[in-house]
Amino acid sequence: MSEFYSFAPIDQDGNTFPFGSLRNKVVLIVNVASHCAFTPQYKELEYLYEKYKPYGLVIIAFPCGQFGNQEFEKDDEINKFCQNKFGVTFPILHKIRCNGQNQDPVYKFLKNSVRGQSGIKMIKWNFEKFLVDRNGKVIKRFSCMTRPLELSQLIEELLSQSQKEDA
Repeated sequence: MSEFYSFAPIDQDGNTFPFGSLRNKVVLIVNVASHCAFTPQYKELEYLYEKYKPYGLVIIAFPCGQFGNQEFEKDDEINKFCQNKFGVTFPILHKIRCNGQNQDPVYKFLKNSVRGQSGIKMIKWNFEKFLVDRNGKVIKRFSCMTRPLELSQLIEELLSQSQKEDA
């Protein structure tokens, strides 16, 4: 079994969001912020979600205020902003920290699975993206400069692959 499926972060309502429910799904995880130059990426993320959700894509947003303090303080403010401004329907979880001593365990796992550009482990800015295959394997990491629509071909390839048994 993939370690990815053992995580159960907290959603915006304070409930667990068990990653075990993501088995046989392709997952795109993004650290987001509401007041960032990259915030318009929400629009492309929602487009990808709507287009590929029927085929098994799940997008999960983790709000984070670590980079320029560009995120609302409260989860309900974040959710309201995302729904009203960008029509976001994919899961937006509880606000977290991506780096440092109090980093979220999901991000510790993701960063240890795939390093960023130049081998850097830490998250450098808002809207970094991690793509996870149907078996819970972190396939690739993308910088904030990579627009979500640029991931379409890789997402389609991963969606077309069937789930394999974990050894």
